[in-house]
Amino acid sequence: MRLESELSIRVLTHNIRYATSAPFYGEEPWTVRAPRLITELRFSTSHCPEAFICLQEVLDQQLLDIADGLNEGCENSVKWEYVGVGRDDGKQAGEYSPIFYQPAVWTLQKFKTVWLSETPDRPSKGWDAASTRILTIGLFQHRQCKRRVVAMNTHLDDQGSRSRLEAAKIILDQVAEFSENGKLPVFLAGDFNSEPDQEAYLAVTKDSSPMADLFGLLSPENRYGHFHTFSGFGHGPAPTRIDFLFFNRNKNSQQEAVLTKEHWLIKGYGVLENCFDDKVYISDHRAVVGDVALQ
Repeated sequence: MRLESELSIRVLTHNIRYATSAPFYGEEPWTVRAPRLITELRFSTSHCPEAFICLQEVLDQQLLDIADGLNEGCENSVKWEYVGVGRDDGKQAGEYSPIFYQPAVWTLQKFKTVWLSETPDRPSKGWDAASTRILTIGLFQHRQCKRRVVAMNTHLDDQGSRSRLEAAKIILDQVAEFSENGKLPVFLAGDFNSEPDQEAYLAVTKDSSPMADLFGLLSPENRYGHFHTFSGFGHGPAPTRIDFLFFNRNKNSQQEAVLTKEHWLIKGYGVLENCFDDKVYISDHRAVVGDVALQ
């Protein structure tokens, strides 16, 4: 039963695969993949105006295509807007990790980009990373009920183990700062390029961390869809689970982790399909969807 004080939110995270000019075997060009991705995003959020869409590997033209696609057919005003910048220059160059939201539902109170490096205030590559990496942060207030939520989205390096670990530490510092040390609800979405037994995931979910993997907060029978979130394009590397949704919580003991009662109520978790009867892969990653409620 839904309580009147609950505010239901859907969070979707998806590494969409950048629009490459040299596709992998089995990979279709962006012009073929784009309409399928946009349909996925529209369908998955159509019944939840409070939804947030967190994407990774988004180049500037892809960002424009997605924004246009999400807003196609909207009358009166733009239905979806986004926060985020290109990682290479803090403007439009390089990949974005944008957060899409509906401005009729949420007011953006603060937006910040953090570079996951030794110089987090400006475009830079950190430690042993092969690429520049960023964390996108938005502080939002619900227009009707005035509840606030902190949204974070990131894409960690695929090569540098130390950079992933150090990035996780920076992210946790930002969680503490933006949540006002746990007073505000926070979710963290993204492609971590780190499996659950590897450095970044372990750092984010360790006993002293305020974050919990949504996957582990539901029993297997209450999870929908695939286990793995990275599939490739039907060839190449083995599937893995490297895309996550984390939510802040309190711990009752070292053995038991639960979400803070005044923040999040868990509703559902799913990993969506990325290839259907037409055999076109939307991306080499699958979308991860979480249904939660602020209470």
